[in-house]
Amino acid sequence: MINIGVLGSTKGTDLQAILNAIEEKTIDASIKIVISNKENALILKRAKDHKVNFKYISHFNKTRKDFDKQVSDCLEENNVELILLIGFMRILSNEFCQHWQDKILNVHPSLLPKYAGGMDTNVHEQVLINGDRKTGCTIHFVTEEIDGGPILVQKSCHVDPNDNVDTLKQKVQDLEGKAFIEAINLITNK
Repeated sequence: MINIGVLGSTKGTDLQAILNAIEEKTIDASIKIVISNKENALILKRAKDHKVNFKYISHFNKTRKDFDKQVSDCLEENNVELILLIGFMRILSNEFCQHWQDKILNVHPSLLPKYAGGMDTNVHEQVLINGDRKTGCTIHFVTEEIDGGPILVQKSCHVDPNDNVDTLKQKVQDLEGKAFIEAINLITNK
């Protein structure tokens, strides 16, 4: 069984899919801690509702390095072996990336390398502006290069002529949880 830590700043929609997969035993994992830099992030409520340990760590008045050290210490205290970034709206320091090398997975709302560096609805908006016929999500290892780490899983969907930013976001989010589950299974079945 792999011990997972989750870093998130938003709703944590993908966390629900992972919690369900753990409950259904489709992945051999345990979520040890959910950490957020936003005190009122819904991902913390989701963790609480599922009786998963959670912690708010403020990033205010801290250097990126100091904040990341606090997060890293908390992950180590909880014996985390794999970190999932689920809507985590911060760039990790080089020190953090190096310390946890090959142990951090991020979900990106595009088929990387397309739209690397973009976030959330900005990515979906660019897909529509550029007239892409296909989009999706990517689970990749986190390195010092933003959205540049090795790709582990990609899931795609078609862009329909009547899609807008919200419908596209929903389509991609529906793929993200499945992609995370596939990625966790790839890692645990090595």
